[in-house]
Amino acid sequence: MSSFQHTLDQIAELKLNGFKAALLQQVEDPSYTALNFEERISHLISSEVLDRRNRKIKRLLSRSKLKYKSAFSEDIDYSPSRNIDRRILLSLSENEWIKHHQNIIISGATGTGKTYLACALGNNAIKNGYSVYYARITKLLAQIPIVRGDGSYLSWLANLSKFNVLILDDFGSCPIKMQDVQELLEIVEERSQIGSIIITSQLNVKDWHDYLAEPTVADAILDRLIHNSHRINLKGDSMRKMKNSLSNSDTLE
Repeated sequence: MSSFQHTLDQIAELKLNGFKAALLQQVEDPSYTALNFEERISHLISSEVLDRRNRKIKRLLSRSKLKYKSAFSEDIDYSPSRNIDRRILLSLSENEWIKHHQNIIISGATGTGKTYLACALGNNAIKNGYSVYYARITKLLAQIPIVRGDGSYLSWLANLSKFNVLILDDFGSCPIKMQDVQELLEIVEERSQIGSIIITSQLNVKDWHDYLAEPTVADAILDRLIHNSHRINLKGDSMRKMKNSLSNSDTLE
């Protein structure tokens, strides 16, 4: 075995995948001989840092369960009728709200793009190294009797609280049981001051208290969700209907 192959094997043993790929690139590409020692080392280290970053993003994206993994802030439709302030979205994309454990409330009628916007914000957080978890709130609440039944509830709740951002989609879309209101409080309380929540809802925030029905628990939930939150109220026609209309027009042509 050559000394170079031995070196490659050691690099692989250390799991320096980006470093190894960059080293092979330098060996195969004569143009790298024009660089001095420091420049070549810098290239190797930068390649390793980039590779680790990309692998982390891939891992975070896989764990996030985002409904729209290809939703990005750059692709958001800022038509005036949608009531989206570009400056606010640019500000949120800096992720200061995550650092300060603040929440985002996205409201609007069915089809106005609430879930897409939530996923775009989640994707932006992931690109910057934050962990994100997406769940439709009805499915999340449906999991709780199962994890309580098998005794894993506390570890399940603890794992959920480890994510920097929790996306709760479709709040208020279905009637909620008294027990579920209490369970929601536990989820929200567990994240208070340590994590952020993005919540989407067809309901106007002023109607949330009546929806939750349990006054004392509702007050506790709303205090933790609404306090220090950023609100986005989407308007305009259904994006789904618009896309279907465009698709039908293309077909007819």
